[in-house]
Amino acid sequence: MITNVTTQSAAAVAEDIRDIKPPIEISGLAWLWWGLILVALATAIFLLWRWWRNRRTNIVLPPPVPAHVRAKQKLEQALALIAQPKPFVIAVSDTARAYLEERFNFHAPERTTEEFLRELGGTKLLLPEQKESLGEFLASCDLVKFAKYEPGENELRGLHASALRLVEETEPQPVNPESRIQNPESE
Repeated sequence: MITNVTTQSAAAVAEDIRDIKPPIEISGLAWLWWGLILVALATAIFLLWRWWRNRRTNIVLPPPVPAHVRAKQKLEQALALIAQPKPFVIAVSDTARAYLEERFNFHAPERTTEEFLRELGGTKLLLPEQKESLGEFLASCDLVKFAKYEPGENELRGLHASALRLVEETEPQPVNPESRIQNPESE
């Protein structure tokens, strides 16, 4: 019986085993197409990367708003507070101090009025009349902020006008290249 089982299993195995399939021929054109696809994909990735890098570096930021323009805008906005003397004076004096700090590199907002005026007195960035006017302006603002003085609307408008005049007198003058007089001897 053992021989009979062995012959049957050998016959089953012989029917189950198949011959090896012959190799599939791949023509040279298929590899060429796959190569072209890979090159195109690599080129597309490189171009996208370059575009992305240039897009970030070519962003043109708008020029910063000059200090005198920002100060004039803030002074205009402060007029909405004219019915409330203390908030109005705080807004106007803070605007003037911030403008002077940015324009002349003073440390105005961090100092007391006396410290600020002492520092300002040692410079030639403002005319003597402007320094005097600024001192009076800051003293008037301090009265409202710290001494609970409540001025009338005319006085508040005067403080506003004083701050606006300071900004207008000290704003940088635009340089017009056409208005320069050329000296023919220097050429």
